[in-house]
Amino acid sequence: MIYQYVVTLKNTRGRYLDRISLWLLFISVAVFIRIQFVFSDRAKYIPLGCAIVIAGVVAYAWFLRRRYPGRTVYYSHTLFLAAIGWVPIYGWFLVPLVAMALLERQAKRPLEIGFSDKMVVINSLFRRKYHWTDFNNVVLKDDLLTLDFKNNRLLQRETIDEEGDAEEDEFNDYCRERLASAHSGITSA
Repeated sequence: MIYQYVVTLKNTRGRYLDRISLWLLFISVAVFIRIQFVFSDRAKYIPLGCAIVIAGVVAYAWFLRRRYPGRTVYYSHTLFLAAIGWVPIYGWFLVPLVAMALLERQAKRPLEIGFSDKMVVINSLFRRKYHWTDFNNVVLKDDLLTLDFKNNRLLQRETIDEEGDAEEDEFNDYCRERLASAHSGITSA
């Protein structure tokens, strides 16, 4: 599908996902180190190796975040490693770690909304499509996109500033035309 406009929204979930990932990794390292004093067989060496590598990767990610503040850091590989370390102890705990690792990249991507002549598509984990008749109003003003749905829902999010104010006016005119033509098509039918 060809979109006349694509608006990219700021992703505010990344900070929370990082905190959850770091807590899961911290708990994993603490348990893996504790296992060294509990187990006496070879099963304790897998978690110990994972704990050492996890601690090193988290320290490196912390260094990258301090050195390059705008850079996105992903913990998916480290979460997979922590899941491997949990297998000899509590195998069931690898399920939430693997799920978090698989969904992290998708959840940290900026949300994109595509506007075409026929519909509006919100590109998230599951793509959602809306017809222009589903909206009362669509406005982009001062880097804030507002989608006013007919079912009394309101989506209002901050955008990533990629163009100037002239683009904002063109976008609002385009949306106004699409809404007028969609609503005139309903009333005449």
